[in-house]
Amino acid sequence: MPQGDHIELHRKRHGYRLDHFEKKRKKEAREVHKRSAFAKKVLGLKAKLYAKKRFQEKATMKKTLAMHGERDNKHKAEDAVPEGAVPAYLLDREATTRAKVLSNTIKQKRKEKAGKWEVPLPKVRPIAEDEMFKVLKSGKRRHKSWKRMVTKATFVGPGFTRKPPKYERFIRPMGLRFNKAHITHPELKCTFNLEIIGVKKNPNGPMYTQMGVLTKGTIIEVNVSELGLVTPAGKVVWGKYAQITNDPENDGCINGVLLV
Repeated sequence: MPQGDHIELHRKRHGYRLDHFEKKRKKEAREVHKRSAFAKKVLGLKAKLYAKKRFQEKATMKKTLAMHGERDNKHKAEDAVPEGAVPAYLLDREATTRAKVLSNTIKQKRKEKAGKWEVPLPKVRPIAEDEMFKVLKSGKRRHKSWKRMVTKATFVGPGFTRKPPKYERFIRPMGLRFNKAHITHPELKCTFNLEIIGVKKNPNGPMYTQMGVLTKGTIIEVNVSELGLVTPAGKVVWGKYAQITNDPENDGCINGVLLV
């Protein structure tokens, strides 16, 4: 059991303290005053950082409130022609239309636009450096341990040549080098064995991206010329991005989903 879960476990077994929610409410009420006192007291660089942080928090809060607040204003509809007969007492009244429907359609479009660039795996497990690299002893006296062997799957370009052993800090074993991936097209529901062109982004950091390390959640570029995909202008699409959805070092192959 993780160390921090003992409180949750105790609450599940025995419930909360009798005054828990009252204390929580009071603490939240006092938080505003504490924050205000700290903002008045703090000086220098710490004050600048705190002000920046609070500004970002407020901006996020305002955006959230604006997003949830539905527009419900009324405005005159010029060309609205009612269907069927209208009662006499309504003939001289100007028709009004509500902006809520329009607001909702705009929000829906924004959501669709945001969803267009979503990746299949938005969150991945961070990998520690000890897990990523194996320390290798080097040198005549076996005291120097500056070399590292990459324990994860990697991609190197077709014209790759290794550096001389004297200058090679990171060793990428031949058995863990891949140049093809099994990529599934989400709309066609078909899987294709495609060549990897390059590594676009590894979520663990830019160093791993530069080295071409392939872990779960990495965005890679694959050659889709054989799929026959074309742009609206009629040109053949050569490369598209895909995200790796498995652990290549465990499975011995790379599986991924095409980002369309």
